[in-house]
Amino acid sequence: MAAKSFDMIVIGAGPGGYVAAIRGAQLGLSVAVIEREHMGGICLNWGCIPTKALLRSSEVFHLMHRAKEFGLKAEGIDYDLDAVVKRSRAVAKQLNGGVGHLLKKNKVTTIMGEASVPAKGKVSVKTDKGTEELSAPHIVLATGARARELPGLEADGDLVWTYKHALLPPRMPKKLLVIGSGAIGIEFASFYNTLGCETTVVEVMDRILPVEDAEISDMAEKAFTKQGMKILQKAGVKQLDRAKGRVTAHIEQDGKVTKHDFDTVISAVGIVGNTEGLGLEALGITVDRTHVVTDEFCRTGVEGIYAIGDIAGAPWLAHKASHEGVMVAELIAGGHPHPMKPGSIAGCTYCHPQIASVGMTEAKAKEAGHEIRVGRFPFMGNGKAIALGEPEGMVKTVFDAKTGELLGAHMIGAEVTELIQGYVVGRQLETTEEDLINTVFPHPTLSEMMHESVLDAYGRVIHF
Repeated sequence: MAAKSFDMIVIGAGPGGYVAAIRGAQLGLSVAVIEREHMGGICLNWGCIPTKALLRSSEVFHLMHRAKEFGLKAEGIDYDLDAVVKRSRAVAKQLNGGVGHLLKKNKVTTIMGEASVPAKGKVSVKTDKGTEELSAPHIVLATGARARELPGLEADGDLVWTYKHALLPPRMPKKLLVIGSGAIGIEFASFYNTLGCETTVVEVMDRILPVEDAEISDMAEKAFTKQGMKILQKAGVKQLDRAKGRVTAHIEQDGKVTKHDFDTVISAVGIVGNTEGLGLEALGITVDRTHVVTDEFCRTGVEGIYAIGDIAGAPWLAHKASHEGVMVAELIAGGHPHPMKPGSIAGCTYCHPQIASVGMTEAKAKEAGHEIRVGRFPFMGNGKAIALGEPEGMVKTVFDAKTGELLGAHMIGAEVTELIQGYVVGRQLETTEEDLINTVFPHPTLSEMMHESVLDAYGRVIHF
């Protein structure tokens, strides 16, 4: 049987793959996308989207407890964990169906199955009906990543969970240990802690959320501690002893190992690229620590093969994957897209309080040799934040003292995951402090703090 031929084949239908496929089809290419599990990938089915649905439930629950502050009455406040989870699955399902619809609308051929690349320009797919052979001059690897499992700390779905188990909890944990304080670990810690679970977070680095600016990490730690979370920094879990309904964690801190009992452990210690079974080594594609090595245009070094999203390395963010998908599709269609600028990609963490950042931290800017000016503005000085009952937080901006370039912006507080986009646009347009100072921000909004933070960097802050 002759191989079905396409202009472009995409392996993986996550936020990188399905977006690449749609953009390729829009540009007139014949496109096939192969997915082994769920349309929309991890992000839509087991990551970004369902976690935000869960966190929204815990946020509403938290606000209900504060009803009195707002002159409202709410009594007998409680939650139904099954219903909370059911809502999050319904949100994911709705969007999963939407991806299928978009691919169909754009006339993309979708094939459910497990793909491998036996040779350049060839893709073999194991489906329910047998093996299908496809060919295309351009193949895009968008197979994503999965949770990293440390020896001895492997998930079992009962006592020790990965993010997947934490999204479909078999029960409500009473005493929870979260290993790792990156975005995934902190979001689950925030969710379960808000619902009343006694939560401990262990971080091997000297601060939680180690990729964020140190001041933001510090404010986050104080906020979480105030909410009753226990945070252990510069600490590691050496082993887990599992018994019926109980896990004893051996936690090392300051050279001492102590034992602590929990009923549930969530492991969130990073991710591993899904590079196995594709046949990459035989093709001569370089894989470094489970990630495919690419150039700035996501080309692998083997002609006609590209890698986008999590499989191509950090930052492991859905929006980075989508942008790379568009860039690669345009490149394949003969366009001249701009390469990705990692320094202009925002990171967002949807814990309570929210955290968002773009560009360099203060420490990284100094390390890179910049002479800097730093501005800060607290939520306490903003009318809208006070009216919302959200007076805790800060906006911090870092500028190059010589050129006025916005090097980085870092925020913690209510709705900062939405606010950060203002600074992202600013960095994309290569804005300077002068442009930002001369911009009129609407009142009363949280966004005014972004203006005031810039003013503060230049000794012109008004409201603090």
